[in-house]
Amino acid sequence: MVFERVQKLVCSQFDLDPEQVTEETTLDDVNADSLDVYDLAQTLESTFDVVFNDEALEELHTIGDIVRFIENN
Repeated sequence: MVFERVQKLVCSQFDLDPEQVTEETTLDDVNADSLDVYDLAQTLESTFDVVFNDEALEELHTIGDIVRFIENN
């Protein structure tokens, strides 16, 4: 269920259709720059009650990485 919620947020922020966002989709695939990643992290933090520190953000490359981070924290 975490994936579906993350997918919905990513689709909303980057104006994508859900079929364009899979666990293998990279942040580069959605043309996310560093500000976009920061904005997405803030949205995810408030939605899932997690904290993405700078080190964690550097390790997030795919939607699956984001989902696993949320599930593990």
